[in-house]
Amino acid sequence: MLGAHNPRLDRVRELRTKKGRREHGRFAIEGATLLREALRSGVSIEELYGTPAALESSESAREAESSGAHIYRVDERTMHRLSDLETPPGLLAVVPIELLPVSELFAGPGLVLALAGLSDPGNAGTLLRAAEAFGVSAVVFGSGAVEPHSPKVVRSAMGSLFRLKLAVADPEETAAAAEGWEITGLASGGHPVEKLPWASKSLLVVGQERHGLGPWTGLCSRLAAIPMKGEAESLNAAVAGGIALYEASKRMQADP
Repeated sequence: MLGAHNPRLDRVRELRTKKGRREHGRFAIEGATLLREALRSGVSIEELYGTPAALESSESAREAESSGAHIYRVDERTMHRLSDLETPPGLLAVVPIELLPVSELFAGPGLVLALAGLSDPGNAGTLLRAAEAFGVSAVVFGSGAVEPHSPKVVRSAMGSLFRLKLAVADPEETAAAAEGWEITGLASGGHPVEKLPWASKSLLVVGQERHGLGPWTGLCSRLAAIPMKGEAESLNAAVAGGIALYEASKRMQADP
């Protein structure tokens, strides 16, 4: 069992910060569900830290060990220090960050999602789940948006993060990579989303609820809106983006 002051644990704790993730090129996932999703998705589990009870009861932990992961036993107090959660689930895995050049996200036709300045990690993770559900092939995280491997994004994505192609890019880089693509920005005042045709190469840009598309507006050849009948001022980014992704996916399937 690793002692509480083992230097290896210091490196794992650093993965709770954006700086630490960037320096080590790794991020952490917690709990049996995300570990199982990572293994199912072919993600390389480099290290797995767990309490003896959690390791003993987890079939995924045994699968990770069989696949070559280094297993480290820690006590519950140490797990609390490693975990980003108030109530740690007892398992924490270290996996490599995999980001692609933004140009690779537009190598073939499909529906791509861009998160433009989105700052709420829960919304970002929910949009990743919606993206996978509606056939999105890749997601661009705007360079000013929430970081894709932050703990809250990872948890909210519920495994979809492991199965999508991801890149981090600014508007100019994305525009250059998406040359020849139809770029639709989600914004109030746009055309009703359910009435728009969608090309076989479509990029949907979702902005922050309060500040909209910001500097990404200039990329967009058109704007789409979610019509509302009630008195609500707006929908949050995850709800609006999910509806738009559904409509785009439905129309692209109907009109290949």
